[in-house]
Amino acid sequence: MTARTRPFTAEDHRARMDRAARTAADAGLAGLLVAPGPDMVWLTGYTPPADTERLTMLVLAPGREPVLVVPTLEAPDAEHAVGASALTFRRWTDGTDPYAVTAKLLDHAGRFGISDNAWAMHLLGLQRTLPGTSYASLTDALPMLRAVKDTAEVELLAAAGAAADAAFEEIRAVRFAGRRETEISRDLADLLRGFGHEQVDFTIVASGPNGANPHHEAGDRVVGDGDMVVLDFGGLKDGYGSDTSRTVHVGEPTEEERTVHDLVRAAQEAGVRAVRPGAACQDVDRAARAVIDAAGYGEFFIHRTGHGIGVTTHEPPYMIEGEEQPLVPGMCFSVEPGVYLPGRFGVRIEDIVTVTPDGGRRLNDTTREMVIVE
Repeated sequence: MTARTRPFTAEDHRARMDRAARTAADAGLAGLLVAPGPDMVWLTGYTPPADTERLTMLVLAPGREPVLVVPTLEAPDAEHAVGASALTFRRWTDGTDPYAVTAKLLDHAGRFGISDNAWAMHLLGLQRTLPGTSYASLTDALPMLRAVKDTAEVELLAAAGAAADAAFEEIRAVRFAGRRETEISRDLADLLRGFGHEQVDFTIVASGPNGANPHHEAGDRVVGDGDMVVLDFGGLKDGYGSDTSRTVHVGEPTEEERTVHDLVRAAQEAGVRAVRPGAACQDVDRAARAVIDAAGYGEFFIHRTGHGIGVTTHEPPYMIEGEEQPLVPGMCFSVEPGVYLPGRFGVRIEDIVTVTPDGGRRLNDTTREMVIVE
């Protein structure tokens, strides 16, 4: 699979900021306070230094010019990344009060959405400076802010998915038996980078009984003949995420192992078939879970069916019981049911799916049949 990609322009980011401000107003918020992290990257294209304690804050409010409050020493990089036409920059220098600078941009008695990952000291500093204000996390206040992707974003996700697929096609050809999980995990990470990922977020290799732990960290266990091995891997390519899971087997599987693998494959297919505009997120979870429940393995499906993906590998929306958010064309998320038998083995199969006007489309194309490895 190939996909046309393009960089996002200052105009693209300005349109996102304007839409975010309008969405905030519709939600009854006086504005949004966006800290360094995925929301800031998506809105502005700027990634501030990850290790700085200095306040950087994007302030968005309906009817007002977007403003990025930024330390003076980091302003040149911010202006270069964002573009001077996209927003106004408000600098502050060491020895001055960044909260007083930010407070001048805010209503003194408003309720604001603030990034989930904002530093507590920054939130407390704003509350101290503006005691009449209140705050809500962006996930609670605007959970769908980044959920609906435009065509270019879907293309980037498709390209990331294709790169992850290429990594799987390569890893299935390497030798598993007699090697440690950590060695195979490193192979996967190298393959993801080789196929264009600038960031590798996880390369789960869970063999034998370790496969019953959905978030197992690759360890020193030596993979042996007869092992089921769960592979779950992904990261960022051109700023957008990949995340896929396949379960392979070293040598010939037992009848039960084939049965469980086929069951998870059928559940995953049912979840994908449930994707269509207007369906609720929980309908995807229900469709996949019903297949596993009917086969008597319901107690061993111990996590949600899926999560959104975009500029991070995990974000809203979530495919889980109780989430009534309707699916909309452009939403992208995983469908990844699993069965985990403690002390024995696990199986998970995962694809990224995007909602289309008439259903859903997978962004991963590798086989979901049982793959036998050496």
